[in-house]
Amino acid sequence: MFSGPLSLPLRYELPYPEMSNSTTMMEFILMGFSDEWELQVLHAVSFSLMYLLTLIGNFLIVIVTTQDKSLHTPMYFFLRNLSILDACYISVTVPNSCVNSLFDSSVISKAGCVTQVFLVIFFIYVETLFLTIMAHDRYVAICQPLHYSMIMNSQVCVQMTLASILSGLVYSGFHTGNTFRLPFCQSNVIHQFFRDIPSLLKLSCSDTFSNEIINIVSSLVIGGGCFIFIIRSYIHIFSTVLKFPSGAVRAKAFSTCIPHILVVSIFLSSLVYIYLRPSAISATIQDVVLSVFYSIIPPLFNPIIYSLRNEQIKYAIKNIMKKYFNQEIYRELLRLTLPY
Repeated sequence: MFSGPLSLPLRYELPYPEMSNSTTMMEFILMGFSDEWELQVLHAVSFSLMYLLTLIGNFLIVIVTTQDKSLHTPMYFFLRNLSILDACYISVTVPNSCVNSLFDSSVISKAGCVTQVFLVIFFIYVETLFLTIMAHDRYVAICQPLHYSMIMNSQVCVQMTLASILSGLVYSGFHTGNTFRLPFCQSNVIHQFFRDIPSLLKLSCSDTFSNEIINIVSSLVIGGGCFIFIIRSYIHIFSTVLKFPSGAVRAKAFSTCIPHILVVSIFLSSLVYIYLRPSAISATIQDVVLSVFYSIIPPLFNPIIYSLRNEQIKYAIKNIMKKYFNQEIYRELLRLTLPY
């Protein structure tokens, strides 16, 4: 009755090795967190709330740093770029995952899979570079204040941003092409809530050793290099801040820097675990959970770390609300947006 293995139900892996050797997958299935309807709804609702909060926080930063001319400085230029990037990054994975959970439509075409993998790699790469640049910006501002305007001038800021984006396109294009040149015939089931390279390598029926080596080397060079640079920048920042006579200034600097280091550490450590682990190791729910730490946590918490603890941002938000809303609405929005 069936003309070949492609006629088998998509929800099941191909059971026969002889079939898988001659079959190339044109569709993939995302397993997500659970097959139970209640847990799928919980997943969709929780992810939707996090997605909404992330968009509100990041777009608020974009609006404030654009409208308020006093925030047209290198620090807020990079913060605005990071917020735009985070809004785009989380939009690539979370909405689609929520729709899949609610409507049980987890099948994706190969073209859609290629697009998502390309965008995820691109946003991860550029996010890493932006966080590194922002750490360098703070280092220059605190440790070399007299040279700040010369080192971090507007031309340099634009060049660093463009270099990050263009190199990200090249990096993502290379890794995406190198992954999808492989034949995928072991299975069509991806044990993730979005498509990523480690999950796809497990589905290949050819030798993936060279791909894994390339992933390890590039991850160590880019991720490890950026992490070392960030830690080095903050060591210099802390050593300089400790020399300040005012305890309030030191406390403010530590309260801003330490959460940033924690988010960067979670972001990069989860990436390292997922991308450097050999593809031969079976997928577990731990992989899915760790993926949340590098795909959702940074975009969600970056606005909180960089803005809600920043007096200039708070002041700018108050001014914009006062300008566009009447006093009663303004007080209510202020209470909801800036509770502290």
